[in-house]
Amino acid sequence: MSLFHRILPHPILSLSLLLIWMLLNNSLSAGHLVLGAVLAVLIPWLTAPFWPEQVRIRRPGTLLRFTGVVLWDILVANVIVARRILGPVQALQPGFMHIPLDVQSPLAISLLANTISLTPGTVSCDLSPDRRSLLVHALHVTDVEAEIRQIKTRYEQPLKEVFS
Repeated sequence: MSLFHRILPHPILSLSLLLIWMLLNNSLSAGHLVLGAVLAVLIPWLTAPFWPEQVRIRRPGTLLRFTGVVLWDILVANVIVARRILGPVQALQPGFMHIPLDVQSPLAISLLANTISLTPGTVSCDLSPDRRSLLVHALHVTDVEAEIRQIKTRYEQPLKEVFS
């Protein structure tokens, strides 16, 4: 293991932590930058033994596009959910879906489940013991197969490209 990876075992996590720290503090002051940098180095370094696998991002451009798609979907879903809950309750058609998983990486599965839960109107409920399917609840679902296809296309496929 190189010196760089001994100091920064998860460089992308470190960069993300620093960026999030600066955004949360809404400041570019030297003090916040130094404290954020110290935390960005210490947190991944101290937690490295708990990571079961080394994170390798195969296609960073795909990950960036995925992030944009998720942010857009969250924005759109907020509007749709607000309209649905302010409308007649009888119009809602909640339901559960079993989504078969193609991704194998625990990190990719976790990101998929979290992405689904972050999008208003859906929540990941359970992962099958063999990690082959994810149980998802939707606030309003009329075509289960179309919803599954959309989740697999918009979320799972990019994660598969990035982490496989």
